[in-house]
Amino acid sequence: MPEERNHDLYDFINQKSEWIAAEYKRIQKQVTEDPGTAGDQAEQNWAKLLREWLPSTYEVVTKGRIIGYDGKKSPQIDVVVLNKNTYPKHLIDDNQKMYLAAGVAAAFECKLTLKAEHIEKAMRNCVEIKSLYSDRVGTPYKELHSPFAYGLLAHSHSWQSENSTPENNIERKLRESDVAHVSHPRQTLDLLCVADFGTWVSGKFTFIRQPISRENKLAGASQSIYARHTPSHQAQYKHFNPIGTLISFLTRRLAWEDPTLRNLVDYYLGTQIAGNSKGKFRPWPISVYSKDVQSRLLNGRVNLTQNLKSWDEWKVAFNLVG
Repeated sequence: MPEERNHDLYDFINQKSEWIAAEYKRIQKQVTEDPGTAGDQAEQNWAKLLREWLPSTYEVVTKGRIIGYDGKKSPQIDVVVLNKNTYPKHLIDDNQKMYLAAGVAAAFECKLTLKAEHIEKAMRNCVEIKSLYSDRVGTPYKELHSPFAYGLLAHSHSWQSENSTPENNIERKLRESDVAHVSHPRQTLDLLCVADFGTWVSGKFTFIRQPISRENKLAGASQSIYARHTPSHQAQYKHFNPIGTLISFLTRRLAWEDPTLRNLVDYYLGTQIAGNSKGKFRPWPISVYSKDVQSRLLNGRVNLTQNLKSWDEWKVAFNLVG
């Protein structure tokens, strides 16, 4: 086990986790009688948590649809995070429940109790909603990532019997749904958080050919992963909490588009609130990149070292060495 530290931040996160757990018990009593209201309350719980942990420059709203550049509209989304610095104030205050894609920083589906079909549906919705955004070009990061994050949040999960394997069930369904519906790395589900169990976050990496290893067949290839943050990790921190992973990852994901968050992200990384992770990679061919980026990757015209804390979009990569 890694060396442990005391930190008030761990206590703050544990308090929110305990609150979510208490809300789950309370709302569960209403599910049979009024499932619609129970679902609404679950969404409100997550909206409240995000309002409390995201900076005031973000507005968290519930029950809305996203409008793409071509006027197409997304399915209804449970929770939407808007960047108040760039979003027209009138369109927030007017409460139209239709949100311009360019101002959406993140969006989430919310479930009280996670089931396998929820993962499948979230993956389909993620692909559909990310298609509302124009493809970006210029760097590996831009070409592998949509400008906004999409995720699935749940208080708990349905695999509670003695012989159930919720970790394997969630991971298997994530991989199966990814293979079935995701045709480009930018379409991947960005995160899945089960508050009382674990959090899965997506990652994407690129292999860059260096002059001393020009024969390497991995050059220009990419990999995506759903990294599993759960207590079962043999090197997991004692302070690990799935809510901590959610907060750390989401803030980092937003910081790639919003540089004002980067000092906070570096702080979170230093406290290790995300915990440790593991997972299996899905390989992608070099064709997922634009011609210009392909050329730069294959010709080794970038001199990089692997440094995942760097904010250089060309450094989210694996260096190939001879």
